[in-house]
Amino acid sequence: MARHRDPLTQDLFNWQPPKVAVGYSADVIGRGRLDSKIARIIGQALRDARDEGLTRAMVARDLSDWLGRQVSESMLNKWSSEGSEDHRVPLDAFIGLAKVTGASELLGFVPGEFGLTVIEAKYADLIEERLLEDHIEEMMARKQVLATKRKAQR
Repeated sequence: MARHRDPLTQDLFNWQPPKVAVGYSADVIGRGRLDSKIARIIGQALRDARDEGLTRAMVARDLSDWLGRQVSESMLNKWSSEGSEDHRVPLDAFIGLAKVTGASELLGFVPGEFGLTVIEAKYADLIEERLLEDHIEEMMARKQVLATKRKAQR
């Protein structure tokens, strides 16, 4: 007879740590030229926005309002097309796209190209605290070495 699982008890093996770094995974970004990578992540951000109920027309309208200049659906299509070499997304529009779509993952791309990571602000104090703990441990170890050395000289 099969045992029934208690729906109120959480499965400890099913737990996933929270995502700390902001950005798209390597399988989304892909390889190749920088402009192709940018087009892929913009395309992903627009697909994610669509899944949340935002059409490209709505994104274009909201982005136009945010930037204070006209952005068309056609421009979004060209920015997200790897084959469109004549239309590259301006930096302010890239930032605005992250804002209006809620795709903060876009913001992790540029630092990621330099081996850096974007984290949510709520994790910054935790990281600094851990760095301080590591430094204290190093200083305590150094102090112990000096104390041992001093005692050996007596």
